[in-house]
Amino acid sequence: MPRFPRVAPSVASIEGSIYTALAHKLATFEGEIYPLHIGDTWMEPAAGSRMEDLRVADHPGMHRYSMPQGLPELLDAIVDRTVERTSVPTKRDNVLVAAGATGALGAVIGTIVEPGDEVLILAPHWPLIAGIVRSFHGEPVAAPFIGRVDTADSAIEVVTSHLTEKTVALYVSTPNNPTGRVIPPDWLQALARWCARHELWLVSDEVYEDYVYQGEHAYTRPMAPERVFSVHSFSKAYGMAGNRCGYVVGPEEAVTQLRKVSTHTFYSTPTASQLAALKALQGLGEPWVEKARESYRAMGNAAADRLGVARPQGSTFLFIDVEDQLDERGLKGFLEDCVERGLFVAPGPSFGPYPSHVRVCYTAAPPEIVDRGIAILAEMLGREARKG
Repeated sequence: MPRFPRVAPSVASIEGSIYTALAHKLATFEGEIYPLHIGDTWMEPAAGSRMEDLRVADHPGMHRYSMPQGLPELLDAIVDRTVERTSVPTKRDNVLVAAGATGALGAVIGTIVEPGDEVLILAPHWPLIAGIVRSFHGEPVAAPFIGRVDTADSAIEVVTSHLTEKTVALYVSTPNNPTGRVIPPDWLQALARWCARHELWLVSDEVYEDYVYQGEHAYTRPMAPERVFSVHSFSKAYGMAGNRCGYVVGPEEAVTQLRKVSTHTFYSTPTASQLAALKALQGLGEPWVEKARESYRAMGNAAADRLGVARPQGSTFLFIDVEDQLDERGLKGFLEDCVERGLFVAPGPSFGPYPSHVRVCYTAAPPEIVDRGIAILAEMLGREARKG
């Protein structure tokens, strides 16, 4: 029981910097910077859906609170989009608009996790999810999955080996951050059935749903709508990361409870952000997504070929094992060497038990800057461009 001046151990255990203690050198580095450590895009949102396009004259009250669940017209647009993409019956009461996908996941975890409960997280994983689980006094359990599993049966073997009496939920991310892999539909179906057998919630992080370059994205909610929370993001879909607007779709009774958590944390999502999101869903966003997808595909393929690794199937990342280039200083020394050349990449331990990996986001800066950063990394790794 923490007493002044101590804080809750579960919170104290969360890393303050999810990427690297060297990131502060961004502000003081002299020379060109290659900021490939943050999952973002250099592209501005579609014209007409930017903050500069919103006027009080057109949207009276845009600086006031919105309804905590979300603007009614945005909820309706999300319902239409969800039904179109998944064919699952959906209404407003299945949806919560949140302060980014991060806020949506916080509302989910805050609703389904009690102190000491375990959330099984397929790894490598998005780095914030472990901290979110700890913030609500749960225990994140990383299950090395991507790169180790090759069939639906082996997927079940991995999750079963990490299952305990304290497990309450399974978290999956596809298209995956940080690996750029896409989990096949039959694996997801097997995982959904496994969750049903063990009476677990299934939290499906699908923020990169629009960015698949090989195959197609499989939506998880149709596989088990009674237990799936599907989480989506306007940040990743439409280049609106700074707006902080996302949403979650799930079972009606559970979403009612999610709204209690969201109301008592961020209360409501910024109204102007919701208006921008609505404009994207009303038609401005799709041409932008098509352009971004082709640009991201080309950048990802070029980066992978230059580094001699497999081309990404989706998302905006490559996850690279640099063990052959580590000296007695370990990964920290490699990252220091990167920073000395203006290159910033994310350390593998942020994504699970990966002490010799780095993550590269190939959309975080304009293509010409990314190309130069990738060239530096390739030189440091001693890797030649892959043929074909």
